[in-house]
Amino acid sequence: MAEPHFSLGLDFGTSSIRALVVSVDDGREVGLAAGPFEHGSDGVIGDSRDPNIARQHPGDYKTGAEKAIRGALAQAARESEFRPDRIVGIGVDATASTPIPVDAELQPLANRPEFVDDLNALAWLWKDHTAYAEAEAITEIAARDHPEYLARIGGTYSSEWLFAKLLHCLRIAPHVISQAADWIEQGDYIVGFLTGVKSVRELKRNVCAAGHKAMYSQEWGWPPLAFFNEVDPQLGQWCEGRLSDQVFAAGKRAGGLCPEWAERTGLPAGIPVSMAGIDAHVGAVGAGIRTGTLVKILGTSGCDMAVHPSDRTLPDIPGLCGIVQGSILPGYYGLEAGQPALGDLFGWFVRRFTRPAGLTHEDLTRDAAKLQPGESGLLALDWNNGNRCVLADPRLTGLLVGQTLQTSPSEVYRALLEAAAFGARTIMQRFEDHAVSVDQVVVCGGIAEKNQLLLQIYADVTDRPIFVSGSQETCALGAAILGSVAAGQAAGGHDSVETAHDAMSSLKEHHFTPNAGACEVYDELYQLYLELYKAFGEKEQGPPLYGVMKTLITIREKVRQQ
Repeated sequence: MAEPHFSLGLDFGTSSIRALVVSVDDGREVGLAAGPFEHGSDGVIGDSRDPNIARQHPGDYKTGAEKAIRGALAQAARESEFRPDRIVGIGVDATASTPIPVDAELQPLANRPEFVDDLNALAWLWKDHTAYAEAEAITEIAARDHPEYLARIGGTYSSEWLFAKLLHCLRIAPHVISQAADWIEQGDYIVGFLTGVKSVRELKRNVCAAGHKAMYSQEWGWPPLAFFNEVDPQLGQWCEGRLSDQVFAAGKRAGGLCPEWAERTGLPAGIPVSMAGIDAHVGAVGAGIRTGTLVKILGTSGCDMAVHPSDRTLPDIPGLCGIVQGSILPGYYGLEAGQPALGDLFGWFVRRFTRPAGLTHEDLTRDAAKLQPGESGLLALDWNNGNRCVLADPRLTGLLVGQTLQTSPSEVYRALLEAAAFGARTIMQRFEDHAVSVDQVVVCGGIAEKNQLLLQIYADVTDRPIFVSGSQETCALGAAILGSVAAGQAAGGHDSVETAHDAMSSLKEHHFTPNAGACEVYDELYQLYLELYKAFGEKEQGPPLYGVMKTLITIREKVRQQ
């Protein structure tokens, strides 16, 4: 009998890292552990004076990784056939764009004593929206002079993305940026320290983050310095000599596990480590993505992933987060869209409004499930953290219409679930309007495991069957799949991503089927949702409603600065 082999997947999320040990032969999960991020609230460091700020301490990535890996290995050791030397590869996924200012030796500036209390020296978490003005400037100049830079990222550069955050840091924190040798993505930093990279000049960059968040393309590489100089001479000066040509897809071997991390974790040195990928893209791999399948990652935010063969014509799709060759599967365009608040939206309502009364998610879900579609008379917009797709506007806000003195917490909670589903339908429609078919939907992530009511609402709103990934840790599973590919078949792994996810991923037997009666009601409600969507979110609709949300934000900022 052949010796069994395993792969280790590391999933760096918003509040913790999860480490998963998986059999490369059949996807059996034998070890799982988490390493919570210790700083801030659930790993996020904010500022009550500015709700746009969301940072992380990069020190948490190392302490969390060591704890999670050791915990997963200890659990796997209960299996008689497991030994650490049978792990053939390691894969990594991370949030993006989450850039970190580092010195020349790849050490985060946040570790220095002089920056210990400086928010701007931390990792700028994906959902930090402080760079909205810089994003608007990048969009304006690219639209005027280089529309091709925007064509494959939905037509708008986001405040969540790398160059907008870099320019904002250049402007507000020159004392930080002057000490930084580079501004690198979380996933690349993690792979760097795991493989013992000691210089930013030796660090390889992943094409997933570069293409979806930083305007990199196989057609032109990085935008030229002349473009960055036009946006702001500070940006051009910074980028000169710093944009690495070493850009690789996840699944490619980045290096071997270095002796330091072998000692810290109990793993053998030299295990192949894959290039990183964005968490949602890697989760799509774990869910077995293929043509015609839309994978929805349901976590603190929502990410919608699809693929399209690169040898077939694909038009530019306005409002998407990106279309990047090889960002999910080799030989395919990877397409990303999403909603910046999903679990965050539901958590906000429970935390701020119902927890003092003792009501939990479970209580609200139970009571909301008793309501029929349309029974509450409520309709909401899911923009409490802005709109990522298809409006790509971080300065939009939430809305609830129809409340009365009899409105209950469970009715509001259901309206928020429905708003998330209406937002998902809008994204799906944008895919299909541009020749990307959606035959089935596969969901994964924490919410997919916890809230069956939401999944039934998704089925009814989209009129599509909703399948659930067979793994509760789909992103970590996807990372393990990529680790097995980095190892290669000769070492006991796999020779391609497709063969790896065919062997290692699965779907749960139970799925959610649309209810015809509910679909009919939701079709009617969705038309009303679109009216609110256009009135408050689309500029061409004009007054009187388009500017309301942004004017409220302007007033809020003015008052808070007094």
